[in-house]
Amino acid sequence: MEKFDEEVAGRWSTRRLGPLVPGLVTGAGDVDPSFVITATVVGAAFQYSLLWLVLLCIPILLAVFNVSARIGQQTQQGMVELLRHNYGRVVATLCALLVVAINLAMIIADSMAVSEGMGIILGERRYVFIVLVCFAVWYALIFRNYRKMIRVMIWAALPLFAYVVSAIVVGPDYGALAKSVFLPRIMASPDYAAGILAVFGSLLTPYLLVWQTTSRREMIAPPATAILADAGPAALGPMVEHRAHQFGGLLTIMLSFCIMVAAAVTLHLSGGDLTMAEAAGALAPAVSGFAPLLFAIAIIGAGFVALPILVASMCYSVAEAFGWNYGLSEHPWEAKRFYVLISVSMLIAVGANLVNVNPVKVLYDSQVLAGVLTVPVLIFILLLSNDRRVMRTTNSRWQNFWIGAASGGLLATLGILLVMR
Repeated sequence: MEKFDEEVAGRWSTRRLGPLVPGLVTGAGDVDPSFVITATVVGAAFQYSLLWLVLLCIPILLAVFNVSARIGQQTQQGMVELLRHNYGRVVATLCALLVVAINLAMIIADSMAVSEGMGIILGERRYVFIVLVCFAVWYALIFRNYRKMIRVMIWAALPLFAYVVSAIVVGPDYGALAKSVFLPRIMASPDYAAGILAVFGSLLTPYLLVWQTTSRREMIAPPATAILADAGPAALGPMVEHRAHQFGGLLTIMLSFCIMVAAAVTLHLSGGDLTMAEAAGALAPAVSGFAPLLFAIAIIGAGFVALPILVASMCYSVAEAFGWNYGLSEHPWEAKRFYVLISVSMLIAVGANLVNVNPVKVLYDSQVLAGVLTVPVLIFILLLSNDRRVMRTTNSRWQNFWIGAASGGLLATLGILLVMR
């Protein structure tokens, strides 16, 4: 009888709590070091004054992720490949160049963050680890071990959710917080405009939009569900994956909100730039003296989850634009140019990391750039998702509204930034 009760309880918990596990993993998988540092810098610099934007991103993020996933599911083709077939090589090349600009900046920034995290743990300068970091990513992609890396490192990134505890323990002024969310005071400054672009860039994560379409060409699970691959095809059904992405997206929003709150109370930017070690201080209310260690472990895990996807999605886009044979399921000698491009991107990352700059600034600036270049990517997504030559079903009115509103808002913010500069 006891054994029967345990089996029933086990089946109940799997049925009820099972969808939450991939969602939690999705939340960790959609978070990279640039995301964490951007939320930390914005919270430290502007306190609560950009929290309204995080909540505004909820419908935008859900709409964009749902549409990009539907493009991949219905066409089984990558975004750039669809553009080349339906709108010509020039448009496809333009999209590929945008992806290269976004992804290469983030590859450099995230590899810098991972090596800095290793430096925090081992007490060495980050330059000691950069070759090791880039070689590990290269090896995982060339020898097709990236799934194993993602499955392991996603769990290492889970300590980032300690920011939720930190935001509560730190004792924020809830009156001021609510006022900032529902009655925001918009600052007329270029730094504030750059902060808006950075938040959008970190939450919309353009490289994941490209990955969601292209990865389905090879039936490769996106990071949201890579951890479930061992459970069999049934666990990766469209409905399970869709719900996991929705739940994971909401967790990402919550995490960004909590990081900003914790950083607003514990950290303050007064003229100088934050260092990685100082950024770890936002975790201190939750884990006290273990903050630097847990922060470093989580940054390393998140970085190693994001880097293979960044590199692969960038190389996918270039290969699709020029019609090369490509794919991580292909052997290197069957897709030589694709795998050479992977190797070249890693060499560029190593060279760029030898420059003596503050990793926090590089991570933050990469998200400002991502926010700017997200606009044409969103326009391409709108074009494809509403084209009946490409799609069996087109967007709903609300999906078009939120994606269009995001594009217009980003363009307006960029215009304000350029005028104020």
